[in-house]
Amino acid sequence: MEVTETAAAGLKHEFRVVVPAIDLEAKVNERLDELKSRVQLRGFRPGKVPIAHLKRLYGKSAMAEVIEAAVREANDKIVTDRGFRLAIAPKVVLPEDKAAIEGIIAGKSDLAYTVEVEIVPPITLADFKAIKLTRLVSDVTEAGIEQALQSLAEKSRSFLAKSEGAEKGDRVTISYEGTVDGKPFAGGKAEDIPITLGSEGFIPGFADQLSGIKAGETRTFDVTFPQDYTAALAGKPARFTVTAKAVEAPGPVMIDDELAKAFGLESLTKLREAVRERIQREHAAASRGKLKRALLDQLDTLHKFAPPPSLVEQEFASVWASVEKELKARGHTFADEDTTEEKARAEYRDIAERRVRLGLVIAEIGEKNNIKVTDEQLSAAVMEQARRLPGQERQVWDYYHHNPDALAALRAPLFEDKVADFLIELAEVTEKQVLRDELFKDNEA
Repeated sequence: MEVTETAAAGLKHEFRVVVPAIDLEAKVNERLDELKSRVQLRGFRPGKVPIAHLKRLYGKSAMAEVIEAAVREANDKIVTDRGFRLAIAPKVVLPEDKAAIEGIIAGKSDLAYTVEVEIVPPITLADFKAIKLTRLVSDVTEAGIEQALQSLAEKSRSFLAKSEGAEKGDRVTISYEGTVDGKPFAGGKAEDIPITLGSEGFIPGFADQLSGIKAGETRTFDVTFPQDYTAALAGKPARFTVTAKAVEAPGPVMIDDELAKAFGLESLTKLREAVRERIQREHAAASRGKLKRALLDQLDTLHKFAPPPSLVEQEFASVWASVEKELKARGHTFADEDTTEEKARAEYRDIAERRVRLGLVIAEIGEKNNIKVTDEQLSAAVMEQARRLPGQERQVWDYYHHNPDALAALRAPLFEDKVADFLIELAEVTEKQVLRDELFKDNEA
């Protein structure tokens, strides 16, 4: 086997591989000799079938297997001899000429082809002990607990039927039919829909038209769909005919033992404890998220290199497909987002490049420090996914264990978190006490 590098540009290399016909023929004869002891052909005793006869029957298929094995062997040799780490699978380019292929299959010509590889660049890891991070922490306050209890009580409050017209805060159960340009539209008809006057979540201005309505009353009015609605209806005027099935006034907000029992707890004291623990978990998750984002930002700053173009293109294609899907669902254009497609492409390509670069750095850290996701940890993650779909646990379990890509997608964030934990232990981390609002403030960057 002869391997010659014919081109190199950045992370891309091209090689010409030549496997002599005589070597291929020897491998084919070895395979046929192995087959000889197993095959049973009429007129021949087991193990006595002449190689020449076997070659007439199985020569082409044996040669195809030999060529496939030779290509794998050559690819492995290229990677091993040069210490390459491949970014993507090698691209093998076989001769396009039909006569040349037939000559190789027939054992009359050498196997000559080119193989293109794209490699991961060498990554020099930074001194992680020099990383300085700030962990934002926020105490759980009594005011925060009271606010959470108030929210629970409001959501759990009872509503009582009233004969008077609906006011702000009342719940009106309606049935409606809507038209656009005099024609019904998809989703424009519904029965028994509860709407709380003064709340958001419906078409702007719709709930306002229900002020003063009484049970059994029917009204017809016009509203305009917002510009960020679905593309088919965005910005269009619509006419609705609405019938109030019931009008109910909210009962008092009660924060007591009965509220706790509604949530399966025995007393208000227990509910307070549960709320405190929930808020503590929320704070811990938010603190962890901000700390990890800060860590990734520093990793990105400390490791500047050009990632493999093919990996960037794959990541960008995935990101861009999501962007286009979201725009289509919202009925928006790039102009609606105060940008252009060209600017958006450049922005998301930078995001894709950052993701790939950080992914390679994290993989390198994990490999150099023997950080792995154990089978037990992966199984626990699968079980957590299964618990989210009660009654379908077996289907979820089977799905992950029969779909390597899905399992890999589940493993990736676990691995990233383990690497992050490892780095946070090495870094210099200081704590900063902040208010809850600052802890949950979105990081625009």
